[in-house]
This record gives sequence, structure tokens and C-alpha cells, in this order.
Amino acid sequence: MADRSLVITWGQVVRGREERAFDNFNAVVSYYAGLQAAGRIEDVRVTLLGPNAVLNGFMELVGTAEQLAAVREDPEFQRLIIEGTLIVDELTVLDGYVDDGIAAQMAMWQEAIAKVPQMA
Repeated sequence: MADRSLVITWGQVVRGREERAFDNFNAVVSYYAGLQAAGRIEDVRVTLLGPNAVLNGFMELVGTAEQLAAVREDPEFQRLIIEGTLIVDELTVLDGYVDDGIAAQMAMWQEAIAKVPQMA
């Protein structure tokens, strides 16, 4: 059962690379859909944000820790990320927790909080 996520965020498209960014976006979406169809991840969500100066969008892959580790090691994933770094600013790949993974993380936070003196 999915307890992890891999979140890929990006900022502005590098000026003059808009057409390549469009092609890369479509290739990435197709690749992630293929991962889901093959059962290599459990879900994928694509979000495009309204115009702003910071973040243009993000994609979230959802699966188990093992599934997402395998995706990170996939040469096609790495190739698409490398291409993306040449096309958009601030491309970031982040690990996250979902569903049961949140409960485990919160338990660790609660344990750590108990060790830190609290101020009134």
C-alpha cells in the first residue's frame, strides 16, 4: 500500500526554450502514466499553477518506498530530470509521505518533541 510520494516541482521556463519545455512536459506525463499503467507506481497527479513568480507546477508520484526508489534509479527518469534542468528553473525532486506514511512520520515528530524542553 502506498505510503510515500515523490514530488517534482518546477519554476519558470528558460526563455527561448518554451517549445522544448512543452515537448518535455508531454514526455514526462506519458512516462509517469506508463509507470502507473505498468503497476510500478500507484498514482500520479499533475498540477499546473496559475501565473506567479515562484512555482509553475508540480507532479506527485505515489507508491511504496521501494517503488519510488526504483523510479529514482530508472535511467529514463534520470534522463528526463536532467533534460528538465536545462529547460526550466528550480527543478526539484522531493520525497514525501502519504496515507500510513504520515502516521509514522508524526509518531517520530511526537517522539522528538518529547525530548525538547517546551516553553510556556
